[in-house]
Amino acid sequence: MQNLLDDLEGALEKDENLVVDGRLNKALIEQKALALDKDFLKLILNSDSLKKHFFEDIDGTLVFDKVKFQQFIHNKSFLPDSYTAYKNKIGLTSNGEYLSKSGDVVLAWPHKDCVLEGGQDKEEAKRDEIFWNETLAPDDIDRLLSPKVFTNWKKYDKEGEHEVKAPSLNDNYLIKGNNLLALHSLAEVYRGKVKLIYIDPPYNTGNDSFGYNDRFNHSSWYTFMKNRLEIARELLSQDGSLWINIDDDEAHYLKVLADEVFGRENFVNNVVWEKKYTIANDARYFSDVHDHILIYSKSKEAFQINGLPRTEKMNKAYTNPDNHPKGPWKATPLHAKSGSDKADKFEYTFKNGVTWFPPAGTYPRFSKDRLVEMDKNNEIWFGVEGDAMPSRKTFLSDLEENSLTPKTLFSFSEVGHNHEAKEELKKLFEGNIFSTPKPEKLMQRILHLGSNENDIICDFFLGSGTTAAVAHKMSRRYIGIEQMDYVENVTKKRLQKVIEGEQGGISEEVEWKGGGSFVYAELKKGNQKWVESIRDANDEKALKNIWEKMKEKAFISYKVNPGDIDENAEEFSQLSLEDQKQFLIEVLDKNLLYVNYSEIDDADFEVSEEDKKLNEAFYNGNRDY
Repeated sequence: MQNLLDDLEGALEKDENLVVDGRLNKALIEQKALALDKDFLKLILNSDSLKKHFFEDIDGTLVFDKVKFQQFIHNKSFLPDSYTAYKNKIGLTSNGEYLSKSGDVVLAWPHKDCVLEGGQDKEEAKRDEIFWNETLAPDDIDRLLSPKVFTNWKKYDKEGEHEVKAPSLNDNYLIKGNNLLALHSLAEVYRGKVKLIYIDPPYNTGNDSFGYNDRFNHSSWYTFMKNRLEIARELLSQDGSLWINIDDDEAHYLKVLADEVFGRENFVNNVVWEKKYTIANDARYFSDVHDHILIYSKSKEAFQINGLPRTEKMNKAYTNPDNHPKGPWKATPLHAKSGSDKADKFEYTFKNGVTWFPPAGTYPRFSKDRLVEMDKNNEIWFGVEGDAMPSRKTFLSDLEENSLTPKTLFSFSEVGHNHEAKEELKKLFEGNIFSTPKPEKLMQRILHLGSNENDIICDFFLGSGTTAAVAHKMSRRYIGIEQMDYVENVTKKRLQKVIEGEQGGISEEVEWKGGGSFVYAELKKGNQKWVESIRDANDEKALKNIWEKMKEKAFISYKVNPGDIDENAEEFSQLSLEDQKQFLIEVLDKNLLYVNYSEIDDADFEVSEEDKKLNEAFYNGNRDY
């Protein structure tokens, strides 16, 4: 075995393209092998031992066994670094020599958190940030995603902060905590009840400006989104819809992913939002001035969209040259681009003797019975001289106030832009907290089109709280989820200002004077408290102090004997600070990052009696609304 490992390393070191930072790179090696790279295969064939082990002779033809090779390089003995060697010595390893493609999954915590299928863990090719990766079995994932305990309940209204008496579906909620776990918890109560979900997820561009790890490799980001879209779909009502704000870097991949989760038949539209009003003349190719908003319905047959308000300019196009008693009207064609009646067999003679038939390539818009009715009621226009192509009189009085069909282009003049959104936040808070906030008018447009008063709105990348703020002003109920600490001094405070009557950037169509309330709650942390302490530690001394406390109070993985770690303290100290942090986080039982509702009565989790009562009411209380 060892000779084969040495032979493989010796052969591969001859290709300098496989060496990163002075070491052979597993990810690149696997990539070359799976792609059947010719130069790579020659390296293997030049060694008799490697050729014998990784190639099969089938009727005189040598065939490379990719599966066998992949299993071999995932062996923990192949290219181990000091961290891996230490972890193996302590015993903190996954079952088996490599990740199962269908069974095990990889988790990445704390903020680059997603459930990854086995075989997608390729982060070792990028060592410029810390990743918390480990293996869990499917039954562990079920436990990880089970409903959690909520704590720190508070209710806010015009009178200030209050204790929560009985949580209700009529309440608005601001939830602090990991959004994947929060969504699975909320699904116990809100499954099939949410009318509209809007999200503005990390764009995967390398811009880490507001705390999220916005630089995944593609497969990680893809799975990060897939996990959340799957549970989001469960929350939506049958006539509900999902609106995803995304840029060009991942928009087209996200479209394919969302097609898979929601069904391609439930794709509604891709709206382009003009997010900037200036041109970047220093752009290398094109000045990027737009985002995409992908819209999916839970069921396209049930989904209905509201029309936009008519403008005064549109209404001025309606006149009444013949003094019709129904008032102003506008001539519109009797034919359409599509239909069911065969145009070549359709003709109709009006009472003035004019015979009409659809132009070539078009279809009649109305049945003959309807034409008879319109002809009788003087609702057909034949021009000033009475001999023009007949058309229908479309009366302004027959049109609903919100009857305008929305376009797939949202211009900044209609719905605002990023700079406008920044100015909205500056009026509320000091400093430039968010680099690309969304303007309130954009959210107003989306909520108008996809929901009605009292519908439930959800945003699980809530950020500064624009979605919740606008939903509150438009008399929607809402659930906002945010895991970053700024939720307390930015998002919560913004919603408090809304209750006080802050108008913000919403248009005058909404006469907001303040009022209402929202409930704030947090996922109760278990081992997550230790993850955050480890993450924030500045040196090895701080980590050692944390480890001493962890041995007393943290929930340690069953794979680890704390005594083994203490006995090998010298080797631990030789690891880099980042590897020390990664190891201590891996020692923790990830099933217990947050407290499961099923374990609410376990004294070890120290859940207060008040929290027990509120959680019971939330999960099992009255569901009428």
